[in-house]
Amino acid sequence: MDVTSLIAGERREIADLLDSLTDQQWNAPSLCDGWRVREVAAHMSMGFRYSTPQVMAQLVRARGNLHRMTDRLARRDAAAATPQQLAAWLRDNAHHPWTPPVGGLVSALGHDVVHGLDITVALGLDRKVPAERLRVLLDHVTHRSARFFGADLSGTQLRADDTDWVFGSGTPVTGAAQDLLLLAFGRRLPEGRLDRAAT
Repeated sequence: MDVTSLIAGERREIADLLDSLTDQQWNAPSLCDGWRVREVAAHMSMGFRYSTPQVMAQLVRARGNLHRMTDRLARRDAAAATPQQLAAWLRDNAHHPWTPPVGGLVSALGHDVVHGLDITVALGLDRKVPAERLRVLLDHVTHRSARFFGADLSGTQLRADDTDWVFGSGTPVTGAAQDLLLLAFGRRLPEGRLDRAAT
């Protein structure tokens, strides 16, 4: 599986989707707590636009708090850039080799896919992540990775109803694979998207 091609395809498709949004949608809340769509879009391209020394300087300014740093940069860049620039930063960097500090190319794909869903799910858009991209990410879900994103999946079994994927054991939670992926990445989904068995 050529993960770099999957990443490039995702970035281009999200850029195209961003180009189609209205001003109201750009300013609507996303699934990322406290961020509108425009902050998520700005954050998605942060790794392309800041060198490692620049990131380290910003991290020092944030007293080592990664969340504080990324929040500050997302808000600043979202305020300074036009929607067209935010989309172009993704499209023009479709093949950029950036990866998060841990996890390599799969984590880079996860970063793009999950943040894309943070936008589309919050806006109620019916975008389906292509199956080959989703499968790579589902195959890398672990209890450890879920805890990293603030999700406790202990005692829970995730069951996709649109593909052959089951994770964990315990009380079943059923839904679309991409919604379950969001759950594993610590997101709170709109009501009715997941079916949780009564306990």
